[in-house]
Amino acid sequence: MMWTLSGTPGTGKSTIAQILRAQGFTITSQAETTADYITGSDPDRDTLEVDEEAWCREFVPVDGGIEGHLTHLLPANKVILLRCRPDILAKRLRDRGYAEEKVLENVEAEALDVILVETLEVHNPEEILELDTTSSPPEECAKAITDFIAGKRQPAHGITDWSVFLGELV
Repeated sequence: MMWTLSGTPGTGKSTIAQILRAQGFTITSQAETTADYITGSDPDRDTLEVDEEAWCREFVPVDGGIEGHLTHLLPANKVILLRCRPDILAKRLRDRGYAEEKVLENVEAEALDVILVETLEVHNPEEILELDTTSSPPEECAKAITDFIAGKRQPAHGITDWSVFLGELV
């Protein structure tokens, strides 16, 4: 069974993946699978450009998890989508040294539910677990994920509404 751990940068994917690895889960990093699909870079956004359609079409499923901000686009048995309140997400990204334009781009995407909408375009709602990482300890989120993968936790999505933060982005 393949499952994905996705979310806007700064929502806790790497931290939670590290906890799950320590518990014995096999988790592949998105970066390990996209090298052949990089079509260029965008220096203004400080990012690599990936041919997402080709990557998804040609992706060879793994046994276990795959973690990254594009993994919700892959065919998978289950999708875990991490979310974070935009003001907290902005602080996390600034603390990482992200340029202000990139901070605002990611915070806006989070406030507009961009990754959730993309996930729902690809996956059955019964395959999706959305978790708010804003104030939940990473260990608690990891436990929720293990329960979901094991079928001990029900799917849930549409549990966050960050639209109130959109006015603050203008």
